[in-house]
Amino acid sequence: MEFEVSSELLQDLKIDKGVMTLMDEEQQHAVLERLKDRHCKKSCGGSAANAIVAISQLGGRCFYSCKIGNDETGSFYLEDLLRCGVDTNLQTQDPSPGITGKCLVMVTPDADRTMNTFLGITGELSLDELIPERLEASEYLYMEGYLVSSPTGKATAIASREIAEKSGVKTVLSLSDPNMVEFFEAGLREMIGSGLDFIFANESEALKLAKTAELSEAVEYLKQFAQGFAITRGSKGSLVFDGQKVIDIAPVAVKAVDTVGAGDMYAGAFLYGITHGMSFEEAGILASRASAKIVTQFGPRLATEEVQALLTA
Repeated sequence: MEFEVSSELLQDLKIDKGVMTLMDEEQQHAVLERLKDRHCKKSCGGSAANAIVAISQLGGRCFYSCKIGNDETGSFYLEDLLRCGVDTNLQTQDPSPGITGKCLVMVTPDADRTMNTFLGITGELSLDELIPERLEASEYLYMEGYLVSSPTGKATAIASREIAEKSGVKTVLSLSDPNMVEFFEAGLREMIGSGLDFIFANESEALKLAKTAELSEAVEYLKQFAQGFAITRGSKGSLVFDGQKVIDIAPVAVKAVDTVGAGDMYAGAFLYGITHGMSFEEAGILASRASAKIVTQFGPRLATEEVQALLTA
């Protein structure tokens, strides 16, 4: 649920700017009360969902495991996911009694995004939501780092990684948010296990994980845990490691309006690229164009025709 706000309002609400903060239902309701007269843009979300939708819009085939409650928000979530052409466990599993998780995304005039999340029943994501045969038939498993904040979510991610490894499915993790690295580092390392095929991180997340202020040191550090990785750097472009060399991906100059979903779009476009015959460099260029496009508009989602146009740009 996305809103345009001022930096002053964030200060008034005592909300940390530019990161994701977990809150309980009462706290989130209080914030929603302050925002009730503002326009709200709703979409099925979550970091992994945004990336999966991007892949689907580009023409890839995906399956998304998640958990919703039997409420109005849950019904909207499923309908929106299906509108985006994504197969999901929700098509064969009934929603659970409970409240569907909601993320309040507050966008300030500098295009920065601040997120306040009440996980609701989503925080209880478990092995029950996994469809092992769909995972085993996939080329890649994509996990979002936000799962580390939920004990059952983290356990499900670890189990998913183990199933993938046994089935020869490549494993990918997005670090998701600097706060996840800062406060849940041990859990993230459990999710990483003995190593992954690919990691997505922004520069801040990579530096925090490596405990350094030098990007070159973070690059060398990530090589210990992943066969390949991408580090996004906003207006400075991105770095992609293909297992042999680090590739500098040039930025696409645009006027940013809203950075919500930029990293997710980058990950989705990149994964589409490397599963559809592109080199890591070509996939990085597509991802750079896609993430630049998404920040020029309000909201985490482009129209399908806009996404597909990126393939012929």
